[in-house]
Amino acid sequence: METYKGIDELRRKLAAKIPRADLRYKYYEMKNVVKDLNISTPPELKGWMGALGWCGTAVDSIADRIVFREFEHDVFGMNEIFAANNADVLFDSAVLGALITSCDFIYITRDDEGFPLMRVIDGRHATGIIDPTTYLLKEGYAVLSVDDYGRPMTEAYLVPGRTDIYEQGQFVLSMAHEAPAPLLVPVIYRPDAVRPFGHSHISRACMSHVQSAVRTAKRSEIAAEFFSFPQRYVLGMAPDAEQMDKWRVAMSALLRIDKDDDGDKPTVGQFMQQSMSPHLDQLRMFAGLFAGETGLTLDDLGFPSANPTSSDAIKASHDSLRRKARKAQRTLGVGFKNAGYLAACVRDRQTYFRKEVANTVLYWEPVFETDSAGLSGLGDAVNKIQQSFPGYFDEKKLHNLTGI
Repeated sequence: METYKGIDELRRKLAAKIPRADLRYKYYEMKNVVKDLNISTPPELKGWMGALGWCGTAVDSIADRIVFREFEHDVFGMNEIFAANNADVLFDSAVLGALITSCDFIYITRDDEGFPLMRVIDGRHATGIIDPTTYLLKEGYAVLSVDDYGRPMTEAYLVPGRTDIYEQGQFVLSMAHEAPAPLLVPVIYRPDAVRPFGHSHISRACMSHVQSAVRTAKRSEIAAEFFSFPQRYVLGMAPDAEQMDKWRVAMSALLRIDKDDDGDKPTVGQFMQQSMSPHLDQLRMFAGLFAGETGLTLDDLGFPSANPTSSDAIKASHDSLRRKARKAQRTLGVGFKNAGYLAACVRDRQTYFRKEVANTVLYWEPVFETDSAGLSGLGDAVNKIQQSFPGYFDEKKLHNLTGI
C-alpha cells in the first residue's frame, strides 16, 4: 500500500520553494532588487536604481515560438478536451510559467455534466511528489485561492482516485474520480535526474548579468550629468570678488570677468569631460554574456547590427534559441499528454492504462516561420524529393515543415 507524506509535509515543501519562484517572477516582471555597490553613487541617487527587461525578453522570445497545434493518434479525444478548455490560453499560460519557475501545474476537475475542466496553477502555488518514470505525481498539493495578503484560503490535497478540499485549513469535502494519478499534472521545462521538476530559463547567470548591467546603466546615467555640464574652474580670483551664480556661469553664452586694479585677470578653465564610451562598452559586454546564456542575439537586446539581415541569417544567428525551443517542446509535451490522459479518465469515468497513449504524438508549429524566399527554396527541394520518392510529402508533412 502506498504511503503518503500528507498535506502538512507538502505545505512545508511548497513554502521552501516559494522564495525561489518569487525571485524568478520578479526578474521577469522587472521588480527585482539590484544591489548598489555604493562606490560611485552620489548621496542624492542612493535610492534610485533602474530596471532592465532582458529576463522578460529571454522568456518571451522562446515562449512565443512554442505554439501547440494538435495531438496526432488521439485515441482518447484529447484535442476536444483541450479545445473546450480554451487551449490557446491554457497552453500559452502553462508554457510561460514553466519557463519562469521551471514547472507549472494543470489542475483537473469536472463540471456538473462530468466534463473535465482544466486550470493552470503556477509553481508558487502547487507542488507534489513526482514519479520519475511517468512524470505524473504520486500525491499533490495546490493552493486554489488566497486572501488579500496572499495567505491560502482554499487548498487541494490530491492522491490517486481522490481530491480533498480544505477551506482555511479545515477539511471540507472529498471528490472521488477514476484517474490512476492525482489530478494535478506537472508541466516541466528541462527536467533531469537531479532536478525532476526542471530548471528555470532565468538562470543564476542571467540574474547576475542583469544585476551588473543595471549598475552599469546607473553609472552611465551619473556620468551623463557630468558629461552634459562639465566642471569649470577660475584661478586667481580676488578673495573679496563678487560670487558668480553657478547656473549663470554654466549656461551663459558669454562670460565677462574684468581686470582688477593692478591689471591682473583670473584664469578660466574647464576640466576634461567624462567619456560615455566605457559605460556603453561595458553594457554591451554584459548584453553579450546574457545573449550567450539565453540563445538570443545582441539585436534582441537592443544593440542593432549595422546592416539588416535576411531570414536565413536570422535563423542561423538564433540556432541556439531554436535548439532550446525544440528541447522545451519535448519536455513540456510530456506534461500536456499526461494532462489529456487523466482528463480522459475523468470524462469517461474509466481507469485507462497510460501505455494506451504511448503512440499519441504532439505536433507544434515551426519554431521559425518560413518567409517567401525560404518557401521558394523549400518548394524546389520538396519537388526534387517527390520526384525521387513519389508520394513522400503529403499535406501533413508539408504543414509540419512550413507551418502553412
